Amino acid sequence: MDNPTDKIIVISNLPDQGSATRLAEILISRGQAACVNVLAPCTSIYHWQDKTESTQEVPVLIKTTQEKYAEVERTIRTHHPYELPEIVYVPIAGGLPSYLDWISKETSR
Repeated sequence: MDNPTDKIIVISNLPDQGSATRLAEILISRGQAACVNVLAPCTSIYHWQDKTESTQEVPVLIKTTQEKYAEVERTIRTHHPYELPEIVYVPIAGGLPSYLDWISKETSR
C-alpha cells in the first residue's frame, strides 16, 4: 500500500454548477485528480474589500496527491473566475487502503 499521508483533498468553491463541473472535468481528464465531488450550492458569508458579502457558491472536493498539488492549483487558478479563489488542502491521514491506492493509480496515468 502507498503511504496514505501523500493523499490530499483540495477544497474550493465556484460561483455556479457549470463552472464547478467544467473544472472537475478538466482535472479528471488531465489525470490531476482521481475524483472530484461537485456538491450542492451553499451560502458563503465572508469579508472582502471592506464589506461583508453573502453569495451562493458550489463547493468542490478534489481527491489527489501531494505530488499533483501544484498542477491542481495551477488548473484551478487558470479556470476559476474569482480574483482570489479559495484553494486549500487537507491531508488524508488514513482510509481504506484500496481507495487510497486508487487515488495514486488514477493520478499517475
